[in-house]
Amino acid sequence: MKESPGVVDLLGVLAYAELSAYARMTEDAATLAPSLADRAALSELAVTEYAHFRLLRDRLIELGADPDAAMAPFVGALDAWHAQTRPADWLQALVKTYVGDGIALDFYREAARLLDSSIVKLVDEVLVDEERSQFAVERVRAGIEAEPAAAGRLALWARRLVGEALSQGQQVASARPELALLLMESQGEGHADISRLFAKLTEAHNQRMAAMGL
Repeated sequence: MKESPGVVDLLGVLAYAELSAYARMTEDAATLAPSLADRAALSELAVTEYAHFRLLRDRLIELGADPDAAMAPFVGALDAWHAQTRPADWLQALVKTYVGDGIALDFYREAARLLDSSIVKLVDEVLVDEERSQFAVERVRAGIEAEPAAAGRLALWARRLVGEALSQGQQVASARPELALLLMESQGEGHADISRLFAKLTEAHNQRMAAMGL
């Protein structure tokens, strides 16, 4: 049975987001981690991201969709986001993992709110970030304690991340009308402006910043 285009779009963009996160975390672990323990910890989180990708890919197949075709429309936007926000050091990589990825995934979580309960459950499962959040928060707080001057630099970096993430999210929604419709319906606004959603995402972003001491 074929699922609606909006659902396929949502699972497709999430699948590519998880696959991209796996690749990026693996690279950051190998090139930026300051210790073997940090490299191992981030690599474990990367493996979790890949497992989430597989869950989404398998669900797309169950729905009668081609996973590659479902992901393809989002490759350009997500690759551009990663290229524009490549971290220069370990702390920047952690802030991106927590803040940048967090606001992007909040965007897709909102889109799933009114869908079939099985889809909502799957989305919640692949977007759970408790382990990643704890890892990033602990390391960033320790980094700021060791180098207080880093706080200002990281705050500016986080501001850039959220701006780029919201811009990419808006581009994705504009390019995929069915996905945009899911987002609007989840807010009870019909075809209204997306600013209400972005205000909600920004509030969650501010909470993450506070958790890191930024």
